[in-house]
This record gives sequence, structure tokens and C-alpha cells, in this order.
Amino acid sequence: MKKELNILFMCGMVFALISAAVYITHWEYAPYMFIIGSVTAAIAQVFSQPTVESVTLRRLYRQQTFGALFLVLTGVLMLYSHGNEWIVCLLIAAILELYTAYRIPQEEKKQ
Repeated sequence: MKKELNILFMCGMVFALISAAVYITHWEYAPYMFIIGSVTAAIAQVFSQPTVESVTLRRLYRQQTFGALFLVLTGVLMLYSHGNEWIVCLLIAAILELYTAYRIPQEEKKQ
């Protein structure tokens, strides 16, 4: 099950990345593609989180969930704000995802 969730996560993130790059061309379906990709990645991320006793790991998984929610919010901002405000939300999501992707394996090794 873990392998399928990883594949689903990677496909969703690639879909979101491609749609964010295509958004520059003002293609009208790019925000919808981004929302589909980010929701897919968020679902895979939330369902792949194990139940842990460590307070630090629970905090990191919570931060990872917030990062996934910020990705979905980025797609909504792409739809409804016609400026570049969505880039700030995408930056926050990327920082949270990068931080947790680096820290979670380190904390799991300590357990």
C-alpha cells in the first residue's frame, strides 16, 4: 500500500509542477490541473502518515499536512486571484514540504 501511495504522490506532484509551469502561458485549464495534482498529492500524503508516539514526528506530520493544504490553496488562488499572489502560497507550501521531507527521515532514525 505504501508503494502505491508513493506513486500517487509523485504523479500528483508532477501534474502540479507541469500545470504551474504552463500557467505562465495563461492556459485556462492550468489552475484546474494544479488543483487535481495537489489534491491527489495531499490525499496520498495524509493517508501514508503512520500513527506514531513521538511528539516530534506528530508535529512534523502535522506540518506536512499544512504544506499539502497550502498546495491546494495555491490552486484556488490561481483560479480566483488574477495576479501573482498564488506564488507566495506556493513558496510557503514548498518550504514546509522541503523542511518536513528533510526532518522526518532523521527523526525516524532516532526512534
